[in-house]
Amino acid sequence: MLITDTHTHLYSEAFDEDREAVIKKGIDKGIERFFIPAIDSGYTQKMLDLEKAFPENVFLMMGLHPTHVKENYIEELAHVETMLRQRSFCAIGEIGIDLYWDRTYLKEQQEAFKKQIALAKKYKLPIVIHCRDSFDEIFEVLEGEKGDDLYGIFHCFTGSLEQAQRAIGLNMKLGIGGVVTFKNGKIDQFLNQIALKHIVLETDAPYLSPTPFRGKRNEPVYLMEVLNKLSDIYQLPVNEIAYSTTENSKEVFGI
Repeated sequence: MLITDTHTHLYSEAFDEDREAVIKKGIDKGIERFFIPAIDSGYTQKMLDLEKAFPENVFLMMGLHPTHVKENYIEELAHVETMLRQRSFCAIGEIGIDLYWDRTYLKEQQEAFKKQIALAKKYKLPIVIHCRDSFDEIFEVLEGEKGDDLYGIFHCFTGSLEQAQRAIGLNMKLGIGGVVTFKNGKIDQFLNQIALKHIVLETDAPYLSPTPFRGKRNEPVYLMEVLNKLSDIYQLPVNEIAYSTTENSKEVFGI
């Protein structure tokens, strides 16, 4: 059974003590494909080192995370462009708008989002969207940029059925992780109305651990809890959920 984690920060400091063991534990469970989103230039070398250590399993994105859009965002975007010129990546991500932590740089976040969408189109890559407390703002940008050349994933989808359908209509798949196991997560109440072809799996490790591991460091192996929950929601065998969501990830990333 081949399982794909489409969003995991395995280079995070949270894994500095046992990174290799954590990854191997996931691989032993069949989680063999790890897609790694970028944050900012400070993490680029750690991402490259991770890829070098697990070249058959790790696939890197490039981008500027919205919570790291600050006064120096032009310089950070230049780093993104430089990296894209130097080597190949599987996606532009994670990018978008975050209004949960701070609204100070909303204008800059919107500009950075648009500029990185342009890079995705230029390099014919998917985008991976961070949309915390910002669905309206995200959709406003996407509506202005929509087309056959814009596609990707709504990472950590936590919206409504209507928002899910709108995202799908914009060539986006829904990244489903630990939130689907939360009692107050709500998406489990309508997810069976969304065709499985629109779903990919993710952990967002080390964040958003699924029940029963909430409050602990998230790890790739905990993706099994998400997989089991989706099996219940869709009333399909676990291996069928794994197969379909991995195929969906191949469609997005081309890997």
